[in-house]
Amino acid sequence: MIKKLSLISLFTLLPASYYYAQTTVYAYVKGQDGKPVERAEVDLEQSVDDVTADKIGYFQFVDLKPGHYLITVTKPNFESKILEFDVTADEKRKDLGVIVLNNSLGTDAGVVVIDDSATDTEDGGSSMQPTVGLLSSGRDAFQNVSAFELGAYWFRPRGVDNRFEDVMFNGVSMSKNDDGRIDFNNWGGLNDVTRYPYENVDNITPSEYAFGNLGGVAYYNTRASSYRKQTSLAYSFTNRSYLHRAMATYSSGMSKSGWAFTFSGSRRWGDNAIIDGVYQDAYAYFASVEKKFSERHSINFTGFGSPTYRASNSPNTQEVYDIMGKDYNSYWGWQDGEKRNSRIRKVFEPMFMLTDYLKIGKNSNWINTVSYQIGSDARSRLDWFHAADPNPTYYRKLPSYGLLTADEFRAQSQIDWNYLYNTNRLNLTNMDGSVKGASYSLVEDVNKDKTFNWASHFDTRLKENWKLNINFNFQNLNSDNFRRVKDLLGANYANNLNPFNNDARYNIDDENYKVKEGDRTQYSYQLHKNHYTLNVSTEIDFNKFNIVASIFSSYSEAYRNGDYRSGIAEFANNSKGKSAIYDALDAGIKGKITYKINGKNFIVYNGAFFSLAPTFNEIYINPRVVDFVTPGVKNQIVNSNDLSYIMRGQVLKLRLSGYYTTISNSTEISRYYAASSSSTNSGAYNTLINEAMSGADKRYMGAELGFDVKITPTLNATGVASVGEYKFTNTPQVYSFDDQIGFRSYGKANIKDYKVAGTPQKAFSFGLKYNSPKYWWVGASANYLMDQYLDFSALNKTATLYTIPGTSDVLYDGVTPELIQQLTAQKKFDDQFMLNANAGKSFQFGKYRMGISVSVNNILNNRDYVTGGFEQGRLANFPQALEENNRGTPYFGPKLWYDRGRTFFTNVYLRF
Repeated sequence: MIKKLSLISLFTLLPASYYYAQTTVYAYVKGQDGKPVERAEVDLEQSVDDVTADKIGYFQFVDLKPGHYLITVTKPNFESKILEFDVTADEKRKDLGVIVLNNSLGTDAGVVVIDDSATDTEDGGSSMQPTVGLLSSGRDAFQNVSAFELGAYWFRPRGVDNRFEDVMFNGVSMSKNDDGRIDFNNWGGLNDVTRYPYENVDNITPSEYAFGNLGGVAYYNTRASSYRKQTSLAYSFTNRSYLHRAMATYSSGMSKSGWAFTFSGSRRWGDNAIIDGVYQDAYAYFASVEKKFSERHSINFTGFGSPTYRASNSPNTQEVYDIMGKDYNSYWGWQDGEKRNSRIRKVFEPMFMLTDYLKIGKNSNWINTVSYQIGSDARSRLDWFHAADPNPTYYRKLPSYGLLTADEFRAQSQIDWNYLYNTNRLNLTNMDGSVKGASYSLVEDVNKDKTFNWASHFDTRLKENWKLNINFNFQNLNSDNFRRVKDLLGANYANNLNPFNNDARYNIDDENYKVKEGDRTQYSYQLHKNHYTLNVSTEIDFNKFNIVASIFSSYSEAYRNGDYRSGIAEFANNSKGKSAIYDALDAGIKGKITYKINGKNFIVYNGAFFSLAPTFNEIYINPRVVDFVTPGVKNQIVNSNDLSYIMRGQVLKLRLSGYYTTISNSTEISRYYAASSSSTNSGAYNTLINEAMSGADKRYMGAELGFDVKITPTLNATGVASVGEYKFTNTPQVYSFDDQIGFRSYGKANIKDYKVAGTPQKAFSFGLKYNSPKYWWVGASANYLMDQYLDFSALNKTATLYTIPGTSDVLYDGVTPELIQQLTAQKKFDDQFMLNANAGKSFQFGKYRMGISVSVNNILNNRDYVTGGFEQGRLANFPQALEENNRGTPYFGPKLWYDRGRTFFTNVYLRF
């Protein structure tokens, strides 16, 4: 009987002992400053139930059985930390204490300063746009180094430019409809509130909030309560695109009454940092106000803007640089003892958002944002009517042309504002006494957008290891585009007539061709677009595998509405009024598979296949004049794959990736003045060419390596290698449009195997950083950049170059395959070495924290690195091209931008 009772007791107590043997493990995550780190991801190797730290940095795992465990704690802009621990059978609760995450390189280094003045050029070159990675570093060494070291030299990971990246504020895309690029000017100077994205995925990794593109997604959540409660004051001094920056930010945190406020403001100003005649005065403001109605519901208002006034710098030929030096800028001249720049960009496009946050049940969230953005982007330039080109670097003024010596060129190497005013004053009237229009004027190309967005995000956890996301976006755009007279420079009026086409009226319906300051001139039209996007993604987490899948579909309809009826008969019926609607349907799929070898080693595959509708800039070959659609324009098709091995050890963190991407059916538009010839007239003429290259295919392939090794507890070494090949893989069609003969087909461009320009195709970096326990740090990096290529003119790569006008196959005398190869070869720039350094220290005085940092790029003052450039397309026939090639100094050499040499950025802040 006693034995039976013992057996019954044993089997009765077994479940209880098994239950009580399970343990709750918990800890707090904090930063170096002792403040909680919220939303840190905590990955438990032995479980699929990963957790996220809450607002006070607390996390826990429940019901852990006895055994040995490993967790990895990660948070963007912090160094990840791996912790191992044991759970014994007698522990009900296990306290892991405080887990301290150290700031990663760059967190307190101030801000990456992007000099985007090169983006303001209208000379037909490639767009030198910064990338998303430049604005926010990620969690691995490759992303950090790409942003803070190589990114300063226009390095683009995987060759992907700004067109293929996404930045979102509360679900609203910040990409522009005209060219698909991101204009960082819209929130420039708001670094305190945009320093840390809520989500930051790189390359083709699927996002929870959008389908994404080739270059990743940076998602910013501007919810007032999400910002750390503090006041921050900062001042920066630099010699890059401005001299001074002052910034202040205040976050209240959530009050007991359910209100939270975050405000930020800044100013950036200064002139002649390095390049002559460049100055900037930019303000920025940000306000976020949240009202919390319950634990499940709150509404947030966000408003931000960055009114910016900035002068640009010119690209120049090598001849000009050799005479004037690398700091030369042809866009400015002296007026009344002050420097006046003709190329001023004035942009202010404020954004207003209302976001509703709703928690549904235990596992679901629904976030809706409506936004409205207005404002204008105006870019000035000199215009002239039956007068000489005022550009100091016009080719007839260069010493190589033979009219001026080098000393004479130097003496008149800047814009002569007095000459422009005097010319207008001497020509106020005609010989018969009638009033005469301006010979010179200053005009502005203006873009005024009104954009409405609705972004809806729904997520739910179907099971503990299964999550579903649904995103819907709608956008309505009304874009007003026109040129206006900014300054008559002493004249009575400007002529709204086309001097390049027998003074034809730009608007034949308006008999008054005399325009005053502030009036529209030359072109005026609107672009309208409705865009609908649906994206669904899901993530399933297993013990050894994590699987993410994402699909999307979108529909857009766009049209042009012209205000002017062209005075050129061929275009009169296609210039004014509403055009036909151009509609496009897109779709795509992405996938990510992660194999967890263990808690430290992973293999990750990403794949994507999707289409991209053309932008306005690609749809209309010359929207300023007509509504003609670019011949051959189609949706681009993107196919991309990458495979990575990732190690996240306590001593060594490493990622090794290989990638292969193809882009098909791309359309590229360039605009420049060219010397060309008519198919019906052998005589040459000068005209503004709108060049379209349609159906271009590209291939991007390569490998990436990034590592961070902890040599000692305070000394880290980081290394990055990016070896890529980005090239064209076919011979696309080339078309042009101008107001002399309209459309013209040039046949195929022989550009197969030409390299994609705009970035070094190979880059290497090695750096050391010392982190003192006393909160100071110092670091340095050596960077090597290779395989930078010149952007080419497609028209000059067609058979038009070497065949006689009016024929399709009759060659000019003297044409040989060797000469064609010599005239059309793509220029490759020399490899370059750059040395960077940075240092900083933080201080704690009770509740006050102060920090100072300084970074110096290009310490050796290397001025030979070409950051960008493009081939001039002015010569489109063999005799002139050969003559140009044989000159010791060409008239129309490539236009180049050089690195600015040694630059620095210092920052001091106070937080409390």
